Amino acid sequence: MIRSDDTWLELSGAPLPVEDVRRWAIRPDCGAVVVFCGTTRDHAGDRVGVTELHYEAYEAHVVPRLEALVAKARIAWPAIRAVAALHRTGKVALGEEAVVVAVSSAHRSEAFAAAAHLIDRLKATVPLWKEEVAPDGREWSPTASVIEEPT
Repeated sequence: MIRSDDTWLELSGAPLPVEDVRRWAIRPDCGAVVVFCGTTRDHAGDRVGVTELHYEAYEAHVVPRLEALVAKARIAWPAIRAVAALHRTGKVALGEEAVVVAVSSAHRSEAFAAAAHLIDRLKATVPLWKEEVAPDGREWSPTASVIEEPT
């Protein structure tokens, strides 16, 4: 975990503190705070009846990759201030957050752009995998992709 005045990166087996992240991202010089929460839903593609997800991670690589993503986002959007990226591992029940990304900046355009970029690159480059649990059994997500090297 990394937590400073302007960066919060974490991999946790516990429920994610979404409201704490939102409050932490508020800055007196920022008029925008964008918070994205990825929650567990009851279906995945054609598969219905999903009751929970289980996430696994290559833990030693998660926070360093998140840190590299944030560094690149700060170069691309120098106006962003607070940046958070937190992801769960283990069992995540329906409706619970599996991932939270938050970005604050003076104006909304930078906050929205940086948050969208971060969640997209997180999903593509951070070594996390999900297993779907449904009445017909457990399966690794068919939407899982090969983890890309960070660019």
